[in-house]
Amino acid sequence: MDNSFGSIFRITSFGESHGELVGIIIDGVPAGLEFDLKFIQREIDRRKPGQSHLTTPRLEEEQVKVLSGVFENKTTGAPLCLIIENKDIDSSVYEKYRNFLRPSHIDYTALRKYRGFSDPRGSGRFSGRITAGFVMAGAIAKQILKKYEIMIFAYTKSIGNIIDKREYSLKEIKKSFELREKSLIGAIDQEKSKSMELLIETVKKQRDSIGGTIKCIVINFPVGKGGPIFNSIESNISKAIFAIPAIKAIEFGAGFKAAKMKGSEHNDPWIIKDGKVQTTKNDAGGIIGGISTGMPIEFTVAVKPTASIGILQKTVNIETKKNVEIEFSGRHDPCIVPRVIPVIEAMIANVLLDILLLEGFIPRVLKS
Repeated sequence: MDNSFGSIFRITSFGESHGELVGIIIDGVPAGLEFDLKFIQREIDRRKPGQSHLTTPRLEEEQVKVLSGVFENKTTGAPLCLIIENKDIDSSVYEKYRNFLRPSHIDYTALRKYRGFSDPRGSGRFSGRITAGFVMAGAIAKQILKKYEIMIFAYTKSIGNIIDKREYSLKEIKKSFELREKSLIGAIDQEKSKSMELLIETVKKQRDSIGGTIKCIVINFPVGKGGPIFNSIESNISKAIFAIPAIKAIEFGAGFKAAKMKGSEHNDPWIIKDGKVQTTKNDAGGIIGGISTGMPIEFTVAVKPTASIGILQKTVNIETKKNVEIEFSGRHDPCIVPRVIPVIEAMIANVLLDILLLEGFIPRVLKS
């Protein structure tokens, strides 16, 4: 397994869903950063299970513990090690279905790859539980990026076929933050949010699950960062995004709509505004040739329906080599989208901070 990501701001993930803990080691954190544990905890609380009737009933305290890298409330430049203990664990259902290949789960591919030695409980290393470590690292990265007025904001754009098609003005970003916090599913449009919540409740009663999309916007990222050919911003963001379980697609700017557009429609005209070079629109998503344009970086990701559902499904008993049916009864989210929002923000923060450290835009030792 490759459990590390990044060049200078390098994160190493460890732990399993039903093991003793999950955690992250973060190397390359600039020395001198005021360590804000409360902010890290708030970010983790956005991701944790059991927040409403629309999420899994698994109840975890999610208390962040710091093992290294901080002295007198400042980062030292040494690796940071942050952990969260797993306490509300019920592995009995996984033992019951140990020989059953759960549809759309990691069971069969992990079995062939690791020959039966990987931890099957709660999908082990392949569980969304490991993203708690991503969020802890992202919280550190966000604190540093904030010093340079770089802000990251993600929200639920769609659940099933209910879509918020509105494009939000950057001038409304503060209001958008406030509206998102009022929504159980991280949506901005409150009427759409109610419809999305109702759809999730309906699917939950059917013992099924539903997917959706998340849009992410990065504001004030400097122009001219990133680069060709295999180190483009899109490449690095995409690799980070697909490290998140349940992500099935990503598009930047106009994305797949670009395939239906003419050049005259898709091209972003350059203008001078307030003494700065800008574009009149942003179908490029803030990136051209793998390099930042200075416009907001914008992308949308697709989150698949949770694979564990309570509906009878066809599968295989790998021990008897017979076709069987399975009705899985574990504790799972009917829709994972709301809990993925802080993970998306975190991974983008990790990627962008690494780029800015590599290019010397952000120093290895921060000014007090």
